[in-house]
Amino acid sequence: MTKGILGRKVGMTQIFSENGELIPVTVVQAAPNVVLQKKTVETDGYNAIQLGFDDKKDSRTNKAEKGHAEKAGTTPKRYVREIRDAKVDEYEVGQEISVEIFEAGDKIDVTGVSKGKGFAGSVKRHNYTIGAISHGSRFHRSSGSMGAAATPSRVFKGKKLPGQMGATQVTIQNLEVVKVDAENNVLLIKGNIPGAKKSLVKVQTAVKGN
Repeated sequence: MTKGILGRKVGMTQIFSENGELIPVTVVQAAPNVVLQKKTVETDGYNAIQLGFDDKKDSRTNKAEKGHAEKAGTTPKRYVREIRDAKVDEYEVGQEISVEIFEAGDKIDVTGVSKGKGFAGSVKRHNYTIGAISHGSRFHRSSGSMGAAATPSRVFKGKKLPGQMGATQVTIQNLEVVKVDAENNVLLIKGNIPGAKKSLVKVQTAVKGN
């Protein structure tokens, strides 16, 4: 069954393993999350736990959010996300979840919002090949011809064209937990993860790796 936690991406560093191997790691600060709600097949059609992370100012909280948090005996949270297919019976509303739910060696999936790159051309956005640079060529980085002459005489939906690049939800699968620092509420994850520094990330059990 799935388990997970919300945290913030701090940045990247590197550590050495016991056999001297250098491992690049991403540091995720995951202060204890609070279980705000339990969802079951009988009441909601699926099993999940709703987690809250990072306290929210009273001035930015509405009545509904305050009431929802009070049921769990906690303060309103800035980020609220669900962990689907969790063992709901193992959790209680108001319970705190720490990084200790994971161990070194666990396979995980990490979800975050990728860095926004603004409006980008098809060469940068979709890795298109550029045109010839020499011999009088005037075609270098544009998209080129797209539609057929008669049939279908239109551009198909989904064609890779210039547009907004980044700033979308991305999940990287089968990453590995290298170290769990319960004292500082920190996870060290092998490799890189999506998002800018200080951005929200959701760490949960790998769908495929386990």
